[in-house]
Amino acid sequence: MSNLDNKTLFITGGSRGIGRAIALRAAADGANVVIAAKTDTPHPKLPGTIHTVAEEIAAAGGRALAIKLDVRDDHAIDDAMAQAAGHFGGIDILVNNASAITLRNTADLPMRRFDLMFDVNVRGTYSCSRAALPYLSQGSNPHILTLSPPLNLGAHWFKNHTAYTMSKYGMSMCVLGMAEEFRKRGIAVNALWPRTVIATAAINMLDGMVKPENCRTEAIMADAAHAILVQDASQCTGNFFIDETVLSKAGVRDFDQYAVKPGTPLMKDLFLD
Repeated sequence: MSNLDNKTLFITGGSRGIGRAIALRAAADGANVVIAAKTDTPHPKLPGTIHTVAEEIAAAGGRALAIKLDVRDDHAIDDAMAQAAGHFGGIDILVNNASAITLRNTADLPMRRFDLMFDVNVRGTYSCSRAALPYLSQGSNPHILTLSPPLNLGAHWFKNHTAYTMSKYGMSMCVLGMAEEFRKRGIAVNALWPRTVIATAAINMLDGMVKPENCRTEAIMADAAHAILVQDASQCTGNFFIDETVLSKAGVRDFDQYAVKPGTPLMKDLFLD
């Protein structure tokens, strides 16, 4: 399969950032895209809503369905999956993009932030994957793609932000287990993580640790996701992909096109030694 024409993607947290970029890349192929996120009215500090992204999807050549969804609400997830499948006639791809981040140590992290990261990152990924399963089982070349890192258990990736690391690795453990659990159903389950930090709104929450000019744009993750999702699901599962590696294998040689400021040193992302 060379493109995502007529495929139906359900993308969590897609009102901005990487989720939006993946949606627009799929839309360029003529895909059906469900944007399922909390932001249905303008945020005072962050750009984009599910409705503005839906408009962008249509302009890019796709078909869109905007659904307000909090991935902490199991009943809302079930309803959203049913609505998406009813609207487009099924679901072929789930992208677990929704994620929460707070990089604080144990003493400084309020438990409400701990709960948010585990509810969104781990529980949300698990719940969305579970709810999508009946539809993916009937889908065409079905994939689950989760935006989470390789399972690198070096202690240095825990010492400064144990809770966040645990929550992201929880997402990755869903990939590890579900890839084997769903293999007989023909559903591919993979993870995707960036080699370098991506310039999204999330870097504004990192207390100035990252400058945009040391980042790449969301486009590299969108192109890498596309390269994964067009693969034969029966032959491409259980992988922890890195964006740059995926695209290099696909023949991409010019990575300056993804740099916020070409020629500026790039900052490696977390969890990669």
